[in-house]
Amino acid sequence: MALEIEGVLQQVLPEVTGTSKSGNSWVKQDFVIETDEQYPKKVNFSLWGDKVAEFKQYTPGDKIKVSFNLESREYNGRWYTEARAWRVDAVDTNAFIGGSEPTHMPSSPTLPPADNDTDDLPF
Repeated sequence: MALEIEGVLQQVLPEVTGTSKSGNSWVKQDFVIETDEQYPKKVNFSLWGDKVAEFKQYTPGDKIKVSFNLESREYNGRWYTEARAWRVDAVDTNAFIGGSEPTHMPSSPTLPPADNDTDDLPF
C-alpha cells in the first residue's frame, strides 16, 4: 500500500544510528511535515538507510511530497505503527495545476457585416 502526501517540512529530528544483531550498521532519520489543508495536520515520517543521505538537501520550510508505506508491528501485546518514507521530492510551487498555460479567448465576439441595411433584426 503506497501513499503520498504533500506538506511543508517543519522539523528534522536527530539522526539515529546503530548496529543490528548480525553486525550490520543502520541509520534512521525522522522528520515532521505539516499538511496544507483547511485543518492542517502534522505527520511524523521515518527514513532508513541510504535515503537518509538523499534527504539532507531539504531544510525546514521546504514544500515536499512524501511517498510512504504504513507498517505496524506488535511488541509486548501493543501495536506500533510507523509511516516509513521511501521517496521524498521537492514540490515546485510555480507549476501550473493543469500542466499548461491557459488559452486566451477574444474579449468580444465579432459578428459578420450585415447584408441588408433595412433589416434591423439580427436573425
